Amino acid sequence: MSNPCFQYTWLEMSTLGWVVIITTIAGVGGTGLGGAVGAILKRDSSKVVSLLLSFAGGVMLSVVCFDLVPSGLMPDGADSAVSVWVVVAGIVIGYGVIFILNYWIDKTTNHEVKHISKNHPKTADNLDELIHENHFKEHQQENKANDTPVSRYQLFLAGMVMAAAIALHNLPEGMVIGATYAKDSSNLLGGSGLVIAIVIGLHNIPEGMAVAVPLIAGGMKKPKAVLLTAISGAPTILGAIIGFQLGLLSPVWLSLSLSFASGAMLYVVFGELLPEAILMFRSKLPALFILIGLLTGLVLVNI
Repeated sequence: MSNPCFQYTWLEMSTLGWVVIITTIAGVGGTGLGGAVGAILKRDSSKVVSLLLSFAGGVMLSVVCFDLVPSGLMPDGADSAVSVWVVVAGIVIGYGVIFILNYWIDKTTNHEVKHISKNHPKTADNLDELIHENHFKEHQQENKANDTPVSRYQLFLAGMVMAAAIALHNLPEGMVIGATYAKDSSNLLGGSGLVIAIVIGLHNIPEGMAVAVPLIAGGMKKPKAVLLTAISGAPTILGAIIGFQLGLLSPVWLSLSLSFASGAMLYVVFGELLPEAILMFRSKLPALFILIGLLTGLVLVNI
C-alpha cells in the first residue's frame, strides 16, 4: 500500500508543478541573472544595489511578521493554535541552518582578502566585496608586488567554492517558497507565495554575482560562468518540493515548515541584506527603502 502522505490529488500535483516553475524562475533565473549582471555591471553601482537589498529586506520582514509567523501559530486545518514553542523551535532551526551555511561561505572565501584593519566590518561594505571582485584585486596586487603573473587558478577555485556554497544555501531558501505555497495554494500567481518567490529571486541576484565574478576573473568564458552560476540555483527547486510536501503532512508539520522559513528569512534580512545595504550606502535612503519594502509587503500579503 502506498503512503497516503504522498498521494496527491490532481490539484495538488498541478500546484506542485506551478511551485516548481515559479521556484525555478526565482532560484535558477535569479542566480543566473546575477551571474549575467556580474559579467557586465559597472563597478559604480553600489548605491543601486544597496537600495535593492534594502527594499527586498523590508518585503521579507513584512511577510515573516504579518503572514508566515501568524500562519505558523494557527496553521490551516488545525483544531487549535499550535504551541508557540513549536514556532520558536522552527524559527531557531531555520535561522541556525542559514547562519551555519553563511559562516562556512565566509570562512572559505574571506580569508584570502586582507582587510584594512581588525575593525573592518565582517560583511560587505562595497560592491566589490559583495561580488568578491576584491579577491581578484588582492591577487593582482600580491602578484604585482612579487613580479609574478596574475594567478587565475585561485580565483577560479574561489568561484567554484562559492558555486557549491550558494547551491547548499539555496536549498532552505526553496523550502521557504514551498512551505508558503503549502499554506495557501489557492492563489498560485498572487499572495505571499509569489511575493516570497520574487523577493528571493531579487536576493539571488547578488549571490549570482558572487559566483560569476571570480569564475570569470579566473579565466572561465562568460557564457559558461553564467550557466554554471544559474545551475547553482537549482537546489532551490528541491528545497521547494521538500517544503511543499512537509507542509501537506499535517498542521504541525505545516507550522514547523512556516517557522523554519521564517527563521531562514530573518537571518537573510538581519544577517545579510540590511548590514550590507547600510554599509554600501551610508545615508538615510536605505532606511527609507526598508520602510517602502515593509509597507509593500504588508499590502501584497493582504490583497
